[in-house]
Amino acid sequence: MKGPRDAWAMAGWATLPVLALAWEGVARSGLVRPFLLPPLTAVLERVWTDAAAGDLWRDLASTLYRALVGFALAASIGTVLGILIARDRIARWFFDPLISIGFPMPKIAFMPVIALWLGYFDTSKIVIVAFDAVFPVIVATAAGASNVERELIWSARNLGAGTRRVLWEVVLPAALPQIVTGLQVSLPVALIVAIITEMMMGGTGLGAAMTRASRFADSPGVFAGILEIALVGLILVKGMALVRRRLLLWHPETLAEATVA
Repeated sequence: MKGPRDAWAMAGWATLPVLALAWEGVARSGLVRPFLLPPLTAVLERVWTDAAAGDLWRDLASTLYRALVGFALAASIGTVLGILIARDRIARWFFDPLISIGFPMPKIAFMPVIALWLGYFDTSKIVIVAFDAVFPVIVATAAGASNVERELIWSARNLGAGTRRVLWEVVLPAALPQIVTGLQVSLPVALIVAIITEMMMGGTGLGAAMTRASRFADSPGVFAGILEIALVGLILVKGMALVRRRLLLWHPETLAEATVA
């Protein structure tokens, strides 16, 4: 089972070299101007040049700092609020309308307001990232904590567990799969919003570097930014999937994957 399964998974990545060859072929065929679509080799050369000069690492560090700090804030605040909404009637009464309105709303619209309050520096960018990324965590946590079987809670209380112990040892582990799902949704959102804030507010970062390249008609620089962001996003998503497997070693979904493999 493991051989064919792994082979099928590897076959899915075959689209990337095909896309790379198509990109290079179309760019060098003369069908489009190099300004509109520079060759992939030229873009990779630009990535290498930026990395050798240190610009790539500076911008990457700035973007990851804002995205990950904002994500950490969203994860901690969202988990606490989600559990409160699920387990406390007053909290649910107060926050449920706010979540219902705020979740589908494009939170990036608050960027001018937050910039007026906090300026155009890291603090405002991190706040915007956290504000946008917190809603998936809240919703997923509230759904997971609400669906915990009552028999588990009753059994824990009959054994003498207090409210805090029930939350920590029963509710949180039972809701953990959905909480992690919310985190998996929230992390790419944090990266996307961090890039957007850099594009619109300037400073350092991958988004700001792309905006500068666009202003100076630097087509390879723009496409280099796209490749860099795509690679960072892929690493973060795969890393979060690995974290999920580590956190849920005891869960049936992980055990089922191990059995199939």
